Amino acid sequence: MDTSVSTTDPEAQQPAAEASTALYKRWCDSKRKRSNRKHYWTFVEKDGGRDTVSKDLARTIRSHYDRLDRIADDVERLGYEIAANILREATPQTPTGRSGDLGEILATEMVEEMIGLRVPVRRLRYKDGRNMAMRGDDFIGAGYDQTGEKLWLLKGEAKSGIHIGETTVGKAREVLNRDSGRCTPDSLLFVANRLLESDDPDDTVLGRDLRDEVGLKSLPADRIDHMLFTLSGNGPHESLELDLAASAKNRDQYAVNVHIKDHQEFIAAMYKRAVALGDD
Repeated sequence: MDTSVSTTDPEAQQPAAEASTALYKRWCDSKRKRSNRKHYWTFVEKDGGRDTVSKDLARTIRSHYDRLDRIADDVERLGYEIAANILREATPQTPTGRSGDLGEILATEMVEEMIGLRVPVRRLRYKDGRNMAMRGDDFIGAGYDQTGEKLWLLKGEAKSGIHIGETTVGKAREVLNRDSGRCTPDSLLFVANRLLESDDPDDTVLGRDLRDEVGLKSLPADRIDHMLFTLSGNGPHESLELDLAASAKNRDQYAVNVHIKDHQEFIAAMYKRAVALGDD
């Protein structure tokens, strides 16, 4: 989102109900460069940063697979061990599945914490199978401009791996550019319909606007931002910045890397903690 016409300052934005607060601010040091509407962000863990956020990050991971109040209800009725078994059945068991899911989770948290748009549906709660990748856009941010009237969207692709390079970055850009750079209709309609099921009137308004956009396709390109988010063990590959430089200039473009040196070990440890209910 172009901050000159931003919905609100992200610091003033009400956080999503189950999102952790200021996760990245406490966890990572960042370098953020901007040229017109192009944003290049790189993140590395602070000394001790992982320990600082580990408990909150585990809770955040849980919240992407199920509502925290529902998990708490399972604990109250069945105890920690059985409630953990239920949660474990919703989470991927393969390294590849966990890696992909965590990329989407951390991208979602970044959009809400640092851009100020909502990612209003935790789509991992709706997976057909815990080890299966979901189709469609990896994440969709939504909100309004400063007037509170003009719809604003962000289309995102998340990639996670020990080594991310030119091929992966190029494929992600191809996906972002599909459908003339718009959010794919099925993905947008999925979010819209989930919002329309909510009892929150603000959700209903946003859901209706998103559903209308599926039919009208009236939103101009300069109000559909793109984010290419990478979580990798090799840090920001040079192809990420080169891809950003070559990307379209008619929207906000975010190229992001979160560098985790022990990528696989980190993911395994965080999922172990996420499903270990009662250890926090």
